[in-house]
Amino acid sequence: MFKTSLFTASALMLLCQAAWAQDLSCMAAAAEKKLAGAAKTSFLKKCEKDATARCDLAAQQKTLAGAAKNSFTKKCIKDAVGS
Repeated sequence: MFKTSLFTASALMLLCQAAWAQDLSCMAAAAEKKLAGAAKTSFLKKCEKDATARCDLAAQQKTLAGAAKNSFTKKCIKDAVGS
């Protein structure tokens, strides 16, 4: 059961990964939606959390570990969140 769920989640992430690459960064999306104050903070927090999950899964799929995983994940999240 766990392997099936993991496989399904991995397959979905691969499909979503291509779409994510074309998406706006979190900061750009917040600006496009003209968010400010608490709404912007909440949006960015959720967006960063989602990016972290995606990046962790991508690192796992690439079978990265240790410093390589940390470096990859940090850059992935930074790219997803934007500046």
